[in-house]
Amino acid sequence: MTFRPGPLRAAAILAAGFVAARVVYRILFHGADGDGFVLLDLPAVRLPSPFAHVVLLGPVTVDGLWDAAASALPIALAILAFGVVNAVIDLHRVFAHASRRGPLRGIGRALAIAAATLPSLADGARAVRFAQRLRGERGGARMLLPLLERTLERAGAVAAALELRGFAGRGLDGDCFAPVEAEDVEIGFGSAAARGAARERGIRLPSSLVLDAGTLTLVAGATGSGKSTLLRAISGLHTHTDGGWIAGALRVVGHERAAVPPRDLAQRVGVVLQHPREAFATERVRDEIGLSLELRGVAPVITAARVAEVADRVGVTALLDRPTRGLSAGEATLVAIAAAIVEHPIVLLVDEPLADLDADARVRIAGLLDALAHDAGMCVVVAEHRVEALEGIADTVLLIDDGVVALVGPAGVGRAADDRGASHPPRTHGMRPATEPATRDSGVPGKLVLRARGLTVRHRDTVAVAGADVDLRAGEIAALVGPNGAGKSSLLAALALPARGMAVESDGRVALVPDASDDLFVCDTVAAECRRADRRAARRDPGAATGTAARFAGFLGLDPGGPPFAARLARHPRDLSAGERRCLALAIQLAPSPRVLMVDEPTRGLDPTARDMVWEALTSLAVSGTAVLVTSHEPDFTARTDRTLTMRAGVLAAASFARPIPGPFAPVARRAPLATQDESREDRPADAGSANHPELRTGRTAPRSRGRRLGGRLPVAALAAANLVALGAFCWPLVATAVPEQAYAAVPVAALALVPLAALVVVATLDGSVRSAHMLALLGTLAAIGAAVRIAGTGVGGVEAVFILLILAGRAYGARFGMLLGMATIALSTLITGTFGPWTPFQMFACAWVGALAGLLPRRISRIGEIAMLSVYGVVASYAFGLLMNLWFWPFAVGYGTGISYDGSAPLDVNLSSFLLYSLVTSTLSWDTLRAITTVIGLVVVGRPILAALRRTKPLASRTETSLTPRERSSALS
Repeated sequence: MTFRPGPLRAAAILAAGFVAARVVYRILFHGADGDGFVLLDLPAVRLPSPFAHVVLLGPVTVDGLWDAAASALPIALAILAFGVVNAVIDLHRVFAHASRRGPLRGIGRALAIAAATLPSLADGARAVRFAQRLRGERGGARMLLPLLERTLERAGAVAAALELRGFAGRGLDGDCFAPVEAEDVEIGFGSAAARGAARERGIRLPSSLVLDAGTLTLVAGATGSGKSTLLRAISGLHTHTDGGWIAGALRVVGHERAAVPPRDLAQRVGVVLQHPREAFATERVRDEIGLSLELRGVAPVITAARVAEVADRVGVTALLDRPTRGLSAGEATLVAIAAAIVEHPIVLLVDEPLADLDADARVRIAGLLDALAHDAGMCVVVAEHRVEALEGIADTVLLIDDGVVALVGPAGVGRAADDRGASHPPRTHGMRPATEPATRDSGVPGKLVLRARGLTVRHRDTVAVAGADVDLRAGEIAALVGPNGAGKSSLLAALALPARGMAVESDGRVALVPDASDDLFVCDTVAAECRRADRRAARRDPGAATGTAARFAGFLGLDPGGPPFAARLARHPRDLSAGERRCLALAIQLAPSPRVLMVDEPTRGLDPTARDMVWEALTSLAVSGTAVLVTSHEPDFTARTDRTLTMRAGVLAAASFARPIPGPFAPVARRAPLATQDESREDRPADAGSANHPELRTGRTAPRSRGRRLGGRLPVAALAAANLVALGAFCWPLVATAVPEQAYAAVPVAALALVPLAALVVVATLDGSVRSAHMLALLGTLAAIGAAVRIAGTGVGGVEAVFILLILAGRAYGARFGMLLGMATIALSTLITGTFGPWTPFQMFACAWVGALAGLLPRRISRIGEIAMLSVYGVVASYAFGLLMNLWFWPFAVGYGTGISYDGSAPLDVNLSSFLLYSLVTSTLSWDTLRAITTVIGLVVVGRPILAALRRTKPLASRTETSLTPRERSSALS
């Protein structure tokens, strides 16, 4: 049993506040008089009609106050009792149990994802705030967009993970003798009618390709060439979630890939995401490795044994009880591989496993993949830029060049023939050799532009940087190298934004492009990003040179006025290729003309051509006199720099010079910029799954996915009836007079009992709406955001932003999603804070209606008109929410004996006027008004970009939905 003191503490505060509020109401509305000693002899004031039955103030006596406090004790004790229950509840166990089986397993899994996402939101908010400070942006509403974009990207990664782990899959058998077979296969995007035009930008495989068990195949190619697309096609994500198509016959473990969704072959095909930390759907390593077994309903004792076995094999036993959010890049990759092989799949697909890793971690990962292929007998397919780390163990290489996949390697491993039937001759792996160190001369005088002495950085009890001394000179390019966790990023952050007391001196502005450079983007087009950077630079320094867009075009080697660059300006920044996004971040950070530029991992995820693109951008800066400091794990990249700084365990060693820095006025030699290909962003990552074994069968069949029909067969009558019952429970003080007088006392009890039951009916009815992995991940991550916003707004008098999220999400994803999000947000926030109680189902329904009604508003309206309509709705929803929440609780809050107390025998108009006066005093003039103002401001300031971000992430209809009617497909996306 666990014990959390927080919920009990919160319950004690609520109970004390309730007693105090009861006493205040008694004093204010002439209910604190009695026969005892008079403490305050206040005048009694009768209000005019229609409130003539209400008397304000009056004498306050000792026994009157005691009676007021005593009358509140039963409810206060009930609040404390719920606090004790909340304090001993193990939330992780509750969510895990609810997500395994039963009618609420969909919403239970969503809450489990939300609970796992919630801690990372704080890290994400800090990272986004840090990036915005680097850019010179003020905190506030602007940082909500990059935080939401980051969270929605996590939702997409989690969705892929759940789909590929077998969420709601059928668990089909597979043929281990035919892992991957392809005949005349072409892969692309677009509708079937447009395939002919799309083939130029698609991928064409050899006419016949077979990948055998017990082999390791390396997929190589430039950034944007389609490596991830090929892996996603084999995994099934390309056709079933990405909106792509496959022509020809692509069979995976004996099944036609285009006909079978990923979840049905999850036990046969394991997949590791490109950025595995983004796709972790649980909070603990142990749970992450065993997730596919848990989703299939395997007995916990068998799951635990299999997790222990796989962890020992991969070498992560020591990590089992650690949280997933604290893993290093190498540890996360190992955990992701363990999760993918926990059911011994036939095929293992791994996307970019060596990115972000130091040399030791790369050797360890390569050795593990070698063992899985050649010892365990799996068919391992790896997409990777760093071919030198895998070329010694790869049996064959598939090289993607200009949309054509060519087989490179010994015959008989991957058997291929070209269209003419001749065998493709063996050759090198197709990747050019590492570039020789550049002969660039350091330009401009070597003036000292940055000096730091004794720099120490601590993260709580950990010393990340210990007494570092750094000197940077104009025109030089220095590299900071070291293993993962050495403190390199912490050192760069301290140099860019030194804390008070740090000895950092600079001759001008210092700019940093962080590792998570996408957090710098705050606009929805590249052109808007460039304009904003120019405006802020001109505001800071009217004489500063602008032209961020032209600088970005120069980095890409494109004509600023040409159509290719114009197309890039119209894109969303996150839709650019990895290399292009890095160059855009560089261009933005260079807008204020810094004297020092630092770039954290500039080559992460880039092929040699893209690395050269970034290098040329850095070279041009050094030529202009800017000091450049980069961190990198790429030896061929750091070999080009002027000197290298080595860091280990927070200690910075003395610099080693790759070559002497020339004199102050040495001539500048710069190579011509490399021409760059028209890159499109590498497709979204894919994730895990596994294979079945007889000893793991439990006799239960995994539920067939209902994600394709999110509501086509919903029992509408039950849904409507449950909502009407809930509405009646809210309004029980006004309808109680319709029941016999003998039943008056039972009405509030019935209301309190019916609302939880109605909530269960609604959630169980809508649970089929979250059987789609994508909608499940979206619901979980957005519920985490809503819970975080609601928790952050606690105690600030109505200044809360959760209505903004509910309204925009309901508008983007439809009424059913809005209703579920409202309920999930309240459930999660109350469980986390320990404030769950009889009031929680009422809050769940009230917030659910806010989100649901937003999804029912008119659709055909202009962009400006849409925000205006949502703002008006936000005002109405804010006041309606306050009135509904006040209505059911009014009799309990005030009690008896005051001028505004509920009287079951009084006429309806008397009770209604008493309630309106109570609501006016309690929240309408204060909390509800502030909530309405906050909602309108939020919708006006960030409504359009957030709505656009939500719609960008809206799930695509899968191939299996093509047979549905338009109305059913629209329902599936709502």
